[in-house]
Amino acid sequence: MILIDNFNQVAAQIESERGISREVLVSAIEQALVSACRKKFPEETMLIGQLDVDTGNAKIFLQRTVVKKVEDENLEITLKEAKGIQSDAKLDDVIETDVTPEDFGRIAAQTAKQVIIQRIREAEKTSIYNSYIDRVDQIITGTVQRVEGRNLLINLGRAEALLTPREQIQGETFYAKDTIRVYLASIDKDAKGAHILISRGHPNFLRKLFELEIPEIPDGIIEIMSISREPGVRAKVAVKTNNAAIGAVGTCVGHMGGRIQAVIKELSNEKIDVLEWDEDPRAFISNALKPAKVSQVIITSQEERTAIVVVPLDQLSLAIGKNGVNVRLSVKLTGWKLDIISEEEYAKKADSITSKTHVSIIDKIKRDKALQDADDELEFQETEVDVEKKVSELAKELKLKTADLMEKASSFGVEIKSNRALLTPSQVKTIKENLE
Repeated sequence: MILIDNFNQVAAQIESERGISREVLVSAIEQALVSACRKKFPEETMLIGQLDVDTGNAKIFLQRTVVKKVEDENLEITLKEAKGIQSDAKLDDVIETDVTPEDFGRIAAQTAKQVIIQRIREAEKTSIYNSYIDRVDQIITGTVQRVEGRNLLINLGRAEALLTPREQIQGETFYAKDTIRVYLASIDKDAKGAHILISRGHPNFLRKLFELEIPEIPDGIIEIMSISREPGVRAKVAVKTNNAAIGAVGTCVGHMGGRIQAVIKELSNEKIDVLEWDEDPRAFISNALKPAKVSQVIITSQEERTAIVVVPLDQLSLAIGKNGVNVRLSVKLTGWKLDIISEEEYAKKADSITSKTHVSIIDKIKRDKALQDADDELEFQETEVDVEKKVSELAKELKLKTADLMEKASSFGVEIKSNRALLTPSQVKTIKENLE
């Protein structure tokens, strides 16, 4: 007989601290004892462990099938022998015989201990995974456990996760023991454990904050149609109402800006533009470029989703935004490639155009642009070129593998240090001119 002292107390402690159920722990111990005893029996022998949770007594049993004629005594037993063990035994029954070693031994005990620890770790990984899988796409609260350079190790309760600089909000600073809210983006399980990806820079972090602060969103009265975001700098949120009596933008902003200010505070004063979504792309693009005033939007290609936006000259810099942030966010928000041009520039190019078709107008503008005097004070600005892009995004757009793009770019003087590098507008332009 093998005795495990204070089993109930130990099991309760493990269940409380590690979230491993008593049933899983019992199964792990039974399998561990069988593994430890395996060397004393032939390989093909069927052994099972049984643990009495009340007393802590554990036993090992040999299982054999009742047959008329025994061919393998390790697996089979005659009916006569079986009846000596179990009076009501009959053919094809499985008879269990107690084969618990009298002296379990130090080596066997060590083997059992290792197996139990391994089983507990596996069960703990599964338990953690099950605890968090239903919380994916939700905001969870944690504590900063340790600051490692620019990385933050976050304690989420039963698990830890690393908040990398890429997933942080620009300009934020946290210290050990600070409480922090993060978005649980995904969780994966492998041999090393459960890997949790958390973020504060993910667009859905902003979406979930809106849902928490604005009850009309989870109720379905207001819908968030799209979000674009540069964490710590600025974000744009397009909303629409499903109730004509309720204004989407005003409801999200709240009385005296109370609702939106709560979200801005959580995002360390990141600027947020809440705007009206519209099924008409012209109206939606105009809304997306706010606070700039738009004179008109000309759709140049419905299939390629490209458009020219005409704005007053004094609104040009506002439409583009500091470092191009306003137009970049508008492009991401709408899914349209936008070219920004002033009213004066558009009038100058459009005067000599005879055809009224949009395609002809754009062709004429582009042709005239090539002949434009270098001393012209105003230049036709192409948003698509002005937008910084990741190497992976440009490779996808040009239908190339990232490695191939990096190699080709190097051949004509654009050195890319890594596949995660952010290309400048001039680099994007150079690459496209050489590849297209």
